[in-house]
Amino acid sequence: MRGPIANMMQQAQKMQENLKKAQDEIAQLEVTGSAGGGLVSVRMNGRHEVRGVSIDRKLMADDPEMAEDLVAAAFNDAANKLASETQARMAGVTSGMNLPPGFSLPF
Repeated sequence: MRGPIANMMQQAQKMQENLKKAQDEIAQLEVTGSAGGGLVSVRMNGRHEVRGVSIDRKLMADDPEMAEDLVAAAFNDAANKLASETQARMAGVTSGMNLPPGFSLPF
């Protein structure tokens, strides 16, 4: 009986190491969200920290309300790209595990 339990513990430890590695890689990611055909762009890292915002100066002078909407859209685009990348990387860590529906990693 000790054999299967020891094997299961080794698998759990390996999964924990893989999860930590994937989390570290995600933290180092940088994605760029954009809106308005590139008039506004937002750079965001894997920790959801914004590293830069670029707004076409002409847009600010011509239509500040549109600029505000495009900034929000660019943030959302960056966040969605980061979520997709996170999901893809975590899928590799959780592959082969029978997680219950609605259960996801990281917690």
